[in-house]
Amino acid sequence: MISEKQFKLLSFLQEHPQEEFTQRQLAEQLEVSLGTINSLLKEMKEANWIDQEGHLSELGKEALEPYRVQNAVIMAAGMSSRFAPLSYELPKGLLKVKGERLIEREIEQLQEAGIEDITVIVGYLQEKMFYLAEKYGVKIVVNNDYYKYNNCSSLMLVRDQLSNTYICSSDNYFVENPFEKYIYRGYYSTIFVEGETDEYCATEDSNNMIVDIQIGGKNTWAMVGHVYFDRAFSEKFVKILETEFKHVPYKEQLWEDYYTRNVHELHLEARHYSADIVKEFDSLDELRQFDDRYLMNSNSEIIDNICKTLNCDASDIVHIKPLKDGLTNTSFSFDCLGKKYVYRHPGRGTEKYINRSSEAASMEIAAKLQIDRTFVAMDKNEGWKISEFIPNARPLDYDNWDHVEKAMELLRKLHQSGEKTTHNFDLFVGIDDFREKLKASNRFEFDGLDELDKNISTIREFLKQDDTERVLCHGDSYSPNFLLSEQEEMSLIDWEYSGMGDPAGDLGTFIGCSNYTVEQAEKVLEIYLQEVPDTKTKRHYLAYVAVTSYYWFLWALFQESVGKPVGEFLYTWYRFTRQYGQLSLELYLGEK
Repeated sequence: MISEKQFKLLSFLQEHPQEEFTQRQLAEQLEVSLGTINSLLKEMKEANWIDQEGHLSELGKEALEPYRVQNAVIMAAGMSSRFAPLSYELPKGLLKVKGERLIEREIEQLQEAGIEDITVIVGYLQEKMFYLAEKYGVKIVVNNDYYKYNNCSSLMLVRDQLSNTYICSSDNYFVENPFEKYIYRGYYSTIFVEGETDEYCATEDSNNMIVDIQIGGKNTWAMVGHVYFDRAFSEKFVKILETEFKHVPYKEQLWEDYYTRNVHELHLEARHYSADIVKEFDSLDELRQFDDRYLMNSNSEIIDNICKTLNCDASDIVHIKPLKDGLTNTSFSFDCLGKKYVYRHPGRGTEKYINRSSEAASMEIAAKLQIDRTFVAMDKNEGWKISEFIPNARPLDYDNWDHVEKAMELLRKLHQSGEKTTHNFDLFVGIDDFREKLKASNRFEFDGLDELDKNISTIREFLKQDDTERVLCHGDSYSPNFLLSEQEEMSLIDWEYSGMGDPAGDLGTFIGCSNYTVEQAEKVLEIYLQEVPDTKTKRHYLAYVAVTSYYWFLWALFQESVGKPVGEFLYTWYRFTRQYGQLSLELYLGEK
């Protein structure tokens, strides 16, 4: 192993093979004393690493070889939801900054440094990245788990390639090329952040080696930009990665979390860069500060939609903040001309089971009836929607009976409005559709399924005999869709599943998404009906608790089958399908 000073001199001579330098010039270039240079040159001549003219010899090149960068991995699989709305339309790495696509600039900088073995890991909108293989000769690796696991899953796919390896993010912008052909030790690039930051922050020892890591800090060195794994780091890290990745909670973590837990075993230097050199844009607002082209032209259909709807300029749209992803859509809030709004971006594939034209028609009715006070505009073809943001809004509390009464009042108002749309929302058609989809994905086979299916089929025949008027229904009437303002005004939002149907379906969904006892469920019916229901009415509504629970249970299984976990609702809907199915059948069969 050569010393760091020896490395610096050898690598410098490697970069300038045809040039001749005086000892003073070498001292200035390497920022060491003239005496140090004299000693280094003497050592290297004795080792035959340089010749008498001071040029690198073949033995010198061999001594340098263990420090040569072997390859680079560019992480480009994630969605980068914080960069809404631009990341909804294309991978963040394909954004143009100062006229260049981020990932293309990064690849070109790596190649300029002599690094030709480059792997790009793709996932989200992966097809938009495939051209890079032909254009730059890079290797493409597809991470099919990008939507459910974090970037450690990407490194698992290329763990056999990790050696002397650059690990890069596709969304970094380097004002100056930071890449080198030879590197002495592994490092993580850091920039000094004045004020608060939520980045991973490094604590260093006197030799600039990272000894501790915290998430968030103030006036500190933040770990931003590229990373270099040397061979020793890679060997240890791969063993840790293979061991810890077997556990599901770790699959959802960043590779930096693995590193943090093992920082005393995994040695990286903190290499300091100016924030003027290493750029990482976490939002459109930040990008605008660097590239003012985005003030007026974001090259985004979403921004254009907002501008046309609100009659504003792109520069008026500020303070963009991604909201927590829903089960079927992605949304972000933004400020515009003194007001705050929410933009809903339809989830990929939702067009297969959501009628956007019906949703738009229902929302216009809901706005007219003042059932939904948030509605601004919606495109019935593309499915995007703009709503007013309700400050400090909170969802309905199932245990607050004042809230329940407000919700039932809204549902009554909707059901009794006489308003109609051309779309029918038939829960049984949906059940049949999901049943076929699940059979195709091998998710429609488990103990107890036959009983569930048989009970729902029997209930279906009984319900056909009930004389019920079809009315406009919401279709997704559970707690998060009933929003209360600070003034205690309630709005019923999210009309994706709306259409003409049995009003009992809305009550079924409301109850089916709760933890109510049967007695509490019956209390909800009394509030909605404004009377104590007779047996025929009660069994009809309770039957729909079972039907809607089964519908949402199958819907949840479908979501799970495409990698979108639903959580505790899956079991709740299974349990309510059984419980209310048996209860309503007893009431129907008791009459016979």
